[in-house]
Amino acid sequence: MLERLRGQRQFLLYLCGGVASALIDVGLMQLLIVAGVHYAVAASAGFFAGLGFNYAFHARITFAHPPSGRSFARYITLVALNYGFTLGCVALGVHLGAAAVLGKIISLPIVAINGYLLGKHWIFR
Repeated sequence: MLERLRGQRQFLLYLCGGVASALIDVGLMQLLIVAGVHYAVAASAGFFAGLGFNYAFHARITFAHPPSGRSFARYITLVALNYGFTLGCVALGVHLGAAAVLGKIISLPIVAINGYLLGKHWIFR
């Protein structure tokens, strides 16, 4: 029972870190756009700021694992996998005649669960 509660707490921390990362990503992008920065530069800056926060948050808080080059390389591998999966879902949605955003929305819970499980059992172990 105690182990189950720890697992639920850890998953909730994982989700909170993801939400905070998304807020940093989108918030910085919007801030830079309002400041007159080109949208592509703004989107990239937001993405990388969110990515850095996400890795540090999960390493230190969610999984209590000291950051290392090895865990960061594994994290980047997971990001690439999840990115490819997301693009595939978006493309499939468009191919089936749905809006691209529907494919993105469908990918989100799968990417979150995949990220949590690989983070727990591969990246931060």
